[in-house]
Amino acid sequence: MADPRFYDNRGPWTLAEICARAGAALPAGADGSAKIEDVASLTGAVGAHLTFYTGDGAASEFSRTAAGFCFVAAKARKGVEAPPNLVTIPCASVPLAFAAAADLFYPQAGADDWSRQCTPVDPSAEIGENVVLGPGVVVGPHAQIGDGTCLGPNTVIGRGVAVGRGCEIGSNVSISHAYLGDRLLILSGAQIGQPGFGFASNAQAHVKIPQLGRVIVQDKVEIGACVTVDRGGLGDTVIGEGTKIDNLVQIAHNVHIGRHCVIVSQSGIAGSSILGDFVVIGGQVGISDHCRIGSGARIAGRAAVVPGQELDGGRDYGGVPAKPAMDWMREMHAVAALIRKPKRNGHD
Repeated sequence: MADPRFYDNRGPWTLAEICARAGAALPAGADGSAKIEDVASLTGAVGAHLTFYTGDGAASEFSRTAAGFCFVAAKARKGVEAPPNLVTIPCASVPLAFAAAADLFYPQAGADDWSRQCTPVDPSAEIGENVVLGPGVVVGPHAQIGDGTCLGPNTVIGRGVAVGRGCEIGSNVSISHAYLGDRLLILSGAQIGQPGFGFASNAQAHVKIPQLGRVIVQDKVEIGACVTVDRGGLGDTVIGEGTKIDNLVQIAHNVHIGRHCVIVSQSGIAGSSILGDFVVIGGQVGISDHCRIGSGARIAGRAAVVPGQELDGGRDYGGVPAKPAMDWMREMHAVAALIRKPKRNGHD
């Protein structure tokens, strides 16, 4: 469920209202007046919550969810049993239905509302001792800035954001929907907590799915210039303690990065991928969605980890798609040898 520090819930709504908004028929035998209080993930939902199940790799979570209501595909595959107390709502497109329902609960989830703030630092914000605010800094309502933190010129701290102690944050940084630890270094132009790139598509348009999660950055993390860290869709985007991120890196929604990782410039990590501790990512590496990279793995520059790929920890990888480094180098030598092979009788 969405954190009330950052999002205003317009619910509850009845099951009948949700179905009407989502373009789904009221399930047979269901009570249309039943109240739905919030939207949540399969693992985070409880009785009065609405969730969704697309059928893609989440069968165990679906079978154990504590949610009371769930969008499912009208042509769902057989073999996955719904929990006994779960009301399933069949629909033609699960992502479109959930996007419509989430927008009903959180119609203004896209960005902070600055229209009512009359001063650069909102009176409800908590500013610690020995904090330095550069020219043009804006701090939103109920934000917290820890002791000894320095904010550079024109930096914006959104509603409810918590920044720890002894942090150095450069100029033109934007931070929203986030909890930040102590002793961070964030260079100029970084954008933390913006909505993830999540859409539900049909033949007419691409519909934005409200991004209702947060960003959690643990202690002693360094984030380079112009890095973007998207907040989670329903859960959190997490950056572990001591991780170092170079300039111009993109980290998508719901990514979990372990402790003391190193991510080099121009790399991108797509949604819901998980990196263990002490992972090293070379320059211009592309990591697709829902990948898992074990602790201590190292990925050479310009490699590509394909959707859903899992890489064991403690090994070196390279190539497209990423494979163990020795296999990749043998392939490159074999290709080079084929190119150098002399022609015979006028033929290759």
